[in-house]
Amino acid sequence: MANIKSAKKRISVIKNKTLVNKSRKTELKNLIKRFELLVNEGKTDEAREVLKVIDKKLKKAEQRNLFHKNKVARKMSRLTHKLNKAV
Repeated sequence: MANIKSAKKRISVIKNKTLVNKSRKTELKNLIKRFELLVNEGKTDEAREVLKVIDKKLKKAEQRNLFHKNKVARKMSRLTHKLNKAV
């Protein structure tokens, strides 16, 4: 356990940031699950709208250093490919 005041503060700040990052990742995972569900049901118009939201959120996560830029590009490429294959 930290004794120095600044170290204690860093621990609490990191804890808060971890919670925020977890919630952002969970939100993205849920959106991706919903997208895949829509694609499997054949609702391509709704899936396309969800894909736009996913793209926006992934790029925002990339800016916040939540994901690497190549991971974001790979995810979007795979999701777009799924959508195009379903059409």
